[in-house]
Amino acid sequence: MTKNDIRNQKSIEFHEKNGVKIPYHQSVIIEENVTIGSGTEILPNTMIFSGVTIGENCVIGPNTLIKESTIGNGVKLNSVQCYQSKVLDNADIGPFVHIRPNSVIGEKVHLGNFVEVKNSNIDESTKVSHLTYVGDADVGKRVNFGCGTVTVNYDGKNKHRTTIGDDCFLGCNTNLVAPVALCDGAYTAAGSTITEDIPADSLGIARARQVNIEGWREKNKDRFKK
Repeated sequence: MTKNDIRNQKSIEFHEKNGVKIPYHQSVIIEENVTIGSGTEILPNTMIFSGVTIGENCVIGPNTLIKESTIGNGVKLNSVQCYQSKVLDNADIGPFVHIRPNSVIGEKVHLGNFVEVKNSNIDESTKVSHLTYVGDADVGKRVNFGCGTVTVNYDGKNKHRTTIGDDCFLGCNTNLVAPVALCDGAYTAAGSTITEDIPADSLGIARARQVNIEGWREKNKDRFKK
């Protein structure tokens, strides 16, 4: 065993003595100066770097990396990379989630498949279930993000913030072009590109009306010939 292997094994044994469950030592890395609460389970292919604090009764991993972050109690991180951020109690995150620096993930927040969060605050009980980017945003409580939602934060020169109030509902494939604000209870229609603020309890629709051209295929049949 190398010196690093010996150091890592001692770290794992230290945390196990303090009530942490680590069933597969060979695929876990826990550096020195890490705090992990009793009852937490560390699953395979997980790397926890110096300076990280993890609360009690969490499930961390598999396939998870945590750097310079604080994780609350009862948190689940499944295939997550988390950098310089805070995850509060009972958040459920993953799989395949990237939490970039300066983010705060609130209590009971759910971040699902292929979600990226950067420099954002997401308040309690909000759900960002899949295929969504939340960057430079302040998000309220109990917000529902439809699949494919994007906060459009960069204009090519400057970054701008998006503000989303409590109890908002974002339809699938919504683009929020910052700076923009959605007041409490606002809705967006699926497929909308929102460039103006939405008042409280209002529905924002920003998409072209559908037009069906009858007989189009027959008129263009030559392009389908093999």
